[in-house]
Amino acid sequence: MTSPPSTDRRHFLKAATAAGATTVASAGALNAISPSLWKEHMEFVPNRSYWSCALPAPNPPLQTDIDVDTAVIGGGFTGLSAAYYLKHTEPQRRVVLLEASRCGNGASGRNGAMLLTMTEERYMQSSGEPQVDKRLYDLTTDNIQRLKALSQATGIDAEIEQNGALQVANTNDLALQAREFCEKARRAGYPFEFWTRQQIADAIGTTAYPGAYFDPNSGQLHPGKLVLLFKRAAEASGVEIYENSPVFHVEAAEPIRISLRGDRLVKAKNVILATNAYTSKLGFLRRAVSPIVEYVGITAPLGGKLQEIGWKRYIPFNDCRTEVFYLGLTRDHRIHIGGGRADYQFNNGLEEPQSSLHPLLLLQAELGRIYPALAAQSFELTWNGFVDYSLDATPSVGRLPGHDRIFYAIGFSGHGVNLTSVFGRILADLVRGKAAEWAWLPYLDRLPPYTPNEPFRWLGIHLAMGIARLADPRIP
Repeated sequence: MTSPPSTDRRHFLKAATAAGATTVASAGALNAISPSLWKEHMEFVPNRSYWSCALPAPNPPLQTDIDVDTAVIGGGFTGLSAAYYLKHTEPQRRVVLLEASRCGNGASGRNGAMLLTMTEERYMQSSGEPQVDKRLYDLTTDNIQRLKALSQATGIDAEIEQNGALQVANTNDLALQAREFCEKARRAGYPFEFWTRQQIADAIGTTAYPGAYFDPNSGQLHPGKLVLLFKRAAEASGVEIYENSPVFHVEAAEPIRISLRGDRLVKAKNVILATNAYTSKLGFLRRAVSPIVEYVGITAPLGGKLQEIGWKRYIPFNDCRTEVFYLGLTRDHRIHIGGGRADYQFNNGLEEPQSSLHPLLLLQAELGRIYPALAAQSFELTWNGFVDYSLDATPSVGRLPGHDRIFYAIGFSGHGVNLTSVFGRILADLVRGKAAEWAWLPYLDRLPPYTPNEPFRWLGIHLAMGIARLADPRIP
């Protein structure tokens, strides 16, 4: 199975390697001392997304020093799922989760709600490893079934809709490539379908796209309710969760010493770094991923307008541009749209962007282009969030180099709604000494390519994003 040409999604960071590499080679000294010149700062901006209304009430902070078997740092999908699977499998372990703000405050509670199969760099394309590709597809498809089963077992409806997902083609040439790819994929055992303009219109009510890839095993959910689901499941299994308990330092000693606000100290045999875009703030994996800010807007309930535009099925979709747009429909008939003009803030900054008007206006314009009847439709709510991207759009999971008892998972690059809990299971298995079961996984103990330090990172990423905008297909 071969891939369509690389007009696919979110790969602009790859270009940052070339954009910054020659500069770094001639300025190696500055690159080496950069982390000491520009110190990174902790920033925890409150979640004001539409999904945040469903987040569980925060637990009290940690008030005493404790000794534990495993400390999980980070209360998003990765941390909550890792804590749940570890404690559920081995209840004798004392597992504690430490969250700086509230569970779901980061990317887990601010995303586009698409529940996609595969990983970013393999989605709707082949890596040249057909057996691994198929195994990853089956693994991520199975995980959606696990999420549905856990939802049923806990009685918490996370609004999981597995009606499939579309990757729409923006031009006729891309539609032709999509048709050819889907035909080859079906012969290789995948259930992918090519959808015509009419099929797209019949399902989601737009005639803006000449064709699309359709994956029947993908879907969507309510991210805030998935946080609630995993938090309840983890606590029911015996995980201790402390919120408003930011970690400021991790000392890789025996045992590992974790320093928190208020001079609290946690000693742990094992530590799981489930901090994603925040990982570099603890001094780890600074060169592996970069936090990219993306924007999302959501309408008020559309009522009769939804019938007018003809979006009939709960099928989310994204387009084929590098700076991808992605849309979904909620159960109360709101349309949310995200993506488009992304940004990177100097020195892995996680502060609220100073100006978000332009990206939001682009989202508004794109919504009106796709659905002309909504051209004057304003957003009821907008928000932004940071996603941890790697240069090659690949995730990574494993032991921190040089630290056998510190584990991490990073680089979900936009596929985290599904992939994070897959990696949560893997993290639990790694702590349990079951790494051999995942030896086939190409992301195990494999860090993403090196990303240069500042100022080369900022220059490279912004240059790459500019190139991507010029290279993206022109929309008729």
